[in-house]
Amino acid sequence: MSESLWQRQLSDGLTAMGAGLDAGQQEKLLAFLVLLNKWNRAYNLTAVREPRQMVPRQLLDSLTLLPYLTADRVLDVGAGGGLPGIPLAIARPDIAFTLLDSNSKKTRFLTQCVLELRLDNVEVIHGRAEDCQPDQPFTQITSRAFTALTNLVAWCGSLLADEGQFLAMKGQFPDDEVSELPSDWQVGARHRLDYPGCDGERHLLIINRVSPRQDSITGG
Repeated sequence: MSESLWQRQLSDGLTAMGAGLDAGQQEKLLAFLVLLNKWNRAYNLTAVREPRQMVPRQLLDSLTLLPYLTADRVLDVGAGGGLPGIPLAIARPDIAFTLLDSNSKKTRFLTQCVLELRLDNVEVIHGRAEDCQPDQPFTQITSRAFTALTNLVAWCGSLLADEGQFLAMKGQFPDDEVSELPSDWQVGARHRLDYPGCDGERHLLIINRVSPRQDSITGG
């Protein structure tokens, strides 16, 4: 029952969003959802437990980031149950995704997803963002329900390339968090996210460094 419902919701949702994923990619997305639902019973990976909400709130929500992906290497911090990292990796096999989480149960689940879904473009790292030392910084870093923006830039700023950007997914627009951002970071753009079945406000904040030139202009 759930899987036929999910298949219909996913196909209709992707069409409405203009996301042209082939049958194989859709099969992998649904297989990921089956894994997530199965492991969630023991590992508490997501609060979404109503079958009818799973495709919209887990798959379609994650895939709203597709138009904003421009890098060939992307880090998903606080990857948790693989959202948005796993759906994005399925949709964009040409991009190398690194999924980082400090919870060993969650990284165990993510590793299992990589194996079962044969995601050659995904690396899973168990650890804290502050301790992560990649070979080179990332041009884009995604986060979904991870932490406040001040923590995001403090913990992960060293992982981001100088001209890179954070893609921070939020619910209601976080005015307080934006106002508390350090002066060397700014919201370069904000987008209202929408998808079939969306039952509340969703926003994407694109955060980047304030360059010295912008500082001098701002300072007069």
